[in-house]
Amino acid sequence: MTRYEIRAATLADEDMLFELSKYLDTVNLPHDRDSIRHILSLSERSFRGEVADPRLREYVFVLYDWDTGRALGTSLVVAQLGRRDAPYIYFEVRVEERYSATLDRHFAHQVLSIGYSYDGPTEIGGLVVHPDARRAPEKLGMLISYVRFLFLAMHRDLFQDRVLAELLPPLEPDGTSHLWEAVGRHFTSLTYREADRLSKQNKEFIRGLFPDGDIYVSLLSPQAQSVVGRVGPQTKGVEKLLRRIGFRYWNRVDPFDGGPHFIAGIDEISLVGRARRVTLRESVIPPSAQRMLVAVDLPELPCFRALALQGVLTGDVLDLDPPSCALLGAPPGSPVWCLRLDEPKNTNRNG
Repeated sequence: MTRYEIRAATLADEDMLFELSKYLDTVNLPHDRDSIRHILSLSERSFRGEVADPRLREYVFVLYDWDTGRALGTSLVVAQLGRRDAPYIYFEVRVEERYSATLDRHFAHQVLSIGYSYDGPTEIGGLVVHPDARRAPEKLGMLISYVRFLFLAMHRDLFQDRVLAELLPPLEPDGTSHLWEAVGRHFTSLTYREADRLSKQNKEFIRGLFPDGDIYVSLLSPQAQSVVGRVGPQTKGVEKLLRRIGFRYWNRVDPFDGGPHFIAGIDEISLVGRARRVTLRESVIPPSAQRMLVAVDLPELPCFRALALQGVLTGDVLDLDPPSCALLGAPPGSPVWCLRLDEPKNTNRNG
């Protein structure tokens, strides 16, 4: 039987997520108890449907190890990135060509232009995996990542038509962002970490202080130039997955660190298309049965649960053994969703 569960993150997970946060201390999972409490409160109310406007909901998933009683990972879906109260802010990256006939010289300049969107896409992010779990044979990082796409398929009407993923660029070991040091710090007097944390709650300072004109990348330091639109070594695997399932680079980068933005139409994402709504049935399962991520909405907390299980899918019926049904918390005859984990790798509909 599986020892791992993915479920909706709720206020009951505060201690576990606070412990997990010390390993990365990111803006989506800061090592700060008050911030984690706020994140979990919003997540719990989102899963309960208590946040009236679906666009304001943020769903956090936690990967839980039953054997050790620890949280080993998290991931996140933001229903809409970019609203009237909190715009989606980015640098548009374009190439501007210049030529002088007098000198017979031609230059192609990379140019950054600040942009704001008040009706933005759904965002996936917040992927954190405990160092001890990254090489587990169960591929726990893949599970906590895939569950977001399964959830998008289950609740398609709650999300936007496009899905965004922001990837981290190369950063220094101490977290220094060369683009921020070359641009943002001069206009705000904030450190990269201070600005990143503040922007999670309030983005007004960006619009108020950042320049409206073009920024020529060639005028920045060589270190800053080298990170614009580049994927850092810690997210190379994420980039590979995103491209494989239908995402593409959007010629936009994070205005703080220069990390690239990837975009996909939600119905073009192969993992969303592979998700199936099926009816659960108890049965004897052969050892050769397919491994799949099976998820169910629950009427009470934690409101959502997903498990990696061996099952047999026949048409719109999914056979699981009785212990698996019990762990899932879904009686036979229940509607559940499943996503096969053993599909061939060339599943990108865009080729």
